[in-house]
Amino acid sequence: MAKIIYTKTDEAPLLATYSLKPIIEAFTSAAGVDVETRDISLAGRIISQFGDRLTPEQQLPDALAELGQLATTPEANIIKLPNISASVPQLKAAVAELQSQGFDLPDYPENPTTDEERDARARYDKVKGSAVNPVLREGNSDRRAPAAVKGYARSFPHSMGAWSPDSKTEVATMSTGDFASNETSVVLEADDTLTIQLVGADGGTTVLKESIPVLAGEVVDATFMDVAALRTFLDEQVQRAADADVLFSLHLKATMMKVSDPIIFGHAVEVFFADVFARYGEQLAAAGLTADNGLAGILSGLDALPADVRDEVRSAFEARLAEAPRLSMVNSDRGITNLHVPSDVIIDASMPAMIRNGGKLWGPQGEESDTLAVIPDHSYAGIYQAVIDDCRTNGAYDPTTMGSVPNVGLMAQKAEEYGSHDKTFELAGAGTVQVVDSSGAVLLEHQVQAGDIWRACQTKDAAIRDWVKLAVERARITGAPAVFWLDRERAHDANLISKVQEYLGEHDTDGLQIEIMSPDEATTFSVERIRRGEDTISVTGNVLRDYNTDLFPILEVGTSAKMLSVVPLMNGGGLFETGAGGSAPKHVQQLQKENYLRWDSLGEFLALAESLRHLARKDDNARAAVLAETLDRATEKVLTEGRSPARRLGQIDNRGSHFYLALYWAQGLAGQSEDPELASRFAAVAQALAENEQTISQELLDAQGSPADIGGYFRPDDAKATQVMRPSATFNQVIDSLR
Repeated sequence: MAKIIYTKTDEAPLLATYSLKPIIEAFTSAAGVDVETRDISLAGRIISQFGDRLTPEQQLPDALAELGQLATTPEANIIKLPNISASVPQLKAAVAELQSQGFDLPDYPENPTTDEERDARARYDKVKGSAVNPVLREGNSDRRAPAAVKGYARSFPHSMGAWSPDSKTEVATMSTGDFASNETSVVLEADDTLTIQLVGADGGTTVLKESIPVLAGEVVDATFMDVAALRTFLDEQVQRAADADVLFSLHLKATMMKVSDPIIFGHAVEVFFADVFARYGEQLAAAGLTADNGLAGILSGLDALPADVRDEVRSAFEARLAEAPRLSMVNSDRGITNLHVPSDVIIDASMPAMIRNGGKLWGPQGEESDTLAVIPDHSYAGIYQAVIDDCRTNGAYDPTTMGSVPNVGLMAQKAEEYGSHDKTFELAGAGTVQVVDSSGAVLLEHQVQAGDIWRACQTKDAAIRDWVKLAVERARITGAPAVFWLDRERAHDANLISKVQEYLGEHDTDGLQIEIMSPDEATTFSVERIRRGEDTISVTGNVLRDYNTDLFPILEVGTSAKMLSVVPLMNGGGLFETGAGGSAPKHVQQLQKENYLRWDSLGEFLALAESLRHLARKDDNARAAVLAETLDRATEKVLTEGRSPARRLGQIDNRGSHFYLALYWAQGLAGQSEDPELASRFAAVAQALAENEQTISQELLDAQGSPADIGGYFRPDDAKATQVMRPSATFNQVIDSLR
């Protein structure tokens, strides 16, 4: 039997799964397709690492490792929903919830001192941050707005904030001392094994990481953040924001860059509250309170201090917050600032939202204000400045006429920076960090000081070759220019440019426009074309893939969750991703408060259709192809008929949207002529759903309004969540009769 793996993840996408998956199972069973679930949620990942401490009933297999192996096979057909890329505060919250549910888990040790604590920390480190994506992404990314989504955005445009030519919003970024400035890169000539070592000022050598396998043709990079330069830069930007009377706003990726960016975030907290840390830093450190976890982590842990000191520290923080410069706010009503939690402000979502809002973020009083967007590393900061400059000159973009910027992203096999986690170090002492090969020859090295953040990353030659192939294919299929966003002045990019030029020669590029431009130049080129209604394929590395697949979709169609994300796996399988989950926490909170789920499952609809289409091609399953085509038409009708989730209680929510998808899908199957048996099978379903539309809609509306008990945030109780997410007995009876 053909198989689709549907991942069980976190937050709103997980809750939507309780409603949508039974529908998927019911419809796909008609094509002999089995839909199985694998738990790669944050809670599931934690539990899988501590089976030796749990009862047999509590234990879970390591589903992520299983799917990682599956992704390397031709049989892979995986639908991957958004998951939590856990920061330390999120990880701690998940552990606390699981402990309250009876799981015998150790606390997360911030500073392990015993073998037991070091073992626990190592297990937790396997699941925090971007633990999922690098494992599953055994292919490069093809991400674009489907025609139905783009058409809907043009017919029903989302709101765009007005830009003033006098806007004071700017990007602030380092010019020296950062990762971009210090990068070195080498291409390996043969298979080898590398070692990373720190040669101290006293001549002693400390091995940071050894036995790193590399393959011939692989690009290996190393770089570091000069922390002294970072702190000087941050201090200057705090003053700059105060002088200009704009919001100070820090933009990092503390989830995906789970080692380096929380440290950078911590330095920003310390610099912004410099006087507080000068007076109380030693006492905070002694209490185990670190700025890396943000202001909220410190404030919530002040009970560990003596009462008189605790009150002094709290007052000192409050006094600083009352002074200029104003901090941008995550939630001004609750006093949650940009510096409260490292995972609250994620650059690829926060910067596009600011640009869409006319260059403004929200200040302490809930006021909209121009902003100094602080992006310490200048590797990609310029793309946002280029868009800001364009909007300041030409005004906001028009969703009814603007073109599109689909993306082909280099991400296979842990490519580039997102594969650096196990090779990132906060250095304990000064000296020289070296990358040496098996013969002892030094390939890359940097002079560093204590506290500097050093990292290395790898990019496989096979992944680069596949990336170039995919870019040419998309250019041929669409006729749009394909632009490689690569900077000749950057060490890593210079090596990639050589490979791109070589591998383009393996393909027929006659009649295609294929360019290589620096990211800043490529941004300007693309936004000029956007304003003319023209499409441009951005062919980028892994981080820019992440940035661009939020930046342009948020401007074009209002959200990145509506993008089609296909990952043709290098060994013939398929991974189908379902969009972003950045607003998922707020959606869960709303459900718990008033039993209303705003989450839009459009991404799941789109991914499922592509998964079925892939299965139809691979297994010559004509019925799966019919399911895919009718699902696409049903999805388009959900959009055009206004059946997507609304924003407020008393309107259609996620569950109602699922009902209408099932209705339109059944009607499409009943009305098609390619497969008469399938049409006959779904005729009665379509009739039953249509005849009971009013009853089902009322049952779904009646469920709203009261608090919803799902039994847990990170690990809901299945029975409770199913009851909440499938409240219409009439609808359930029709769907369950198909399975």
